[in-house]
Amino acid sequence: MASFDDIAGDFAFLDEWDERYKYLIDLGRNLEPYPEELRDEAHKVRGCASQVWLHAARDNGAITLKGDSDAHIVKGLVALLIALYSGKTPEAVLAVDPQEALAPFDLEGHLTPQRSNGLHSMIQRIRQFAREAA
Repeated sequence: MASFDDIAGDFAFLDEWDERYKYLIDLGRNLEPYPEELRDEAHKVRGCASQVWLHAARDNGAITLKGDSDAHIVKGLVALLIALYSGKTPEAVLAVDPQEALAPFDLEGHLTPQRSNGLHSMIQRIRQFAREAA
């Protein structure tokens, strides 16, 4: 998977939002398959209009994330958050200002209110795991 900085660079290069949506969808398509046994209530993210699952684990002190959604653009947002947070220590995850990190993407201006709420719910879920793991 591409790094968050590479994704941000690619995204900035695209002029039209149709192209940016397609890019997000491609990011989601490139996620590793999400394990069926983790598609349960414990991994479901509340506050999302579509179905979203996130799994976080610790690996050598770093948080590793897996995720999936039944909606293409939302799955791309999952991939974006995985690129932003996965592989960081819990302290580093908590040090990320999500609004600042995601500002260059201008998602708030181009996502429906439901998708924006879902994005915030996913971020809160990841940050909650980091707080518990810290």
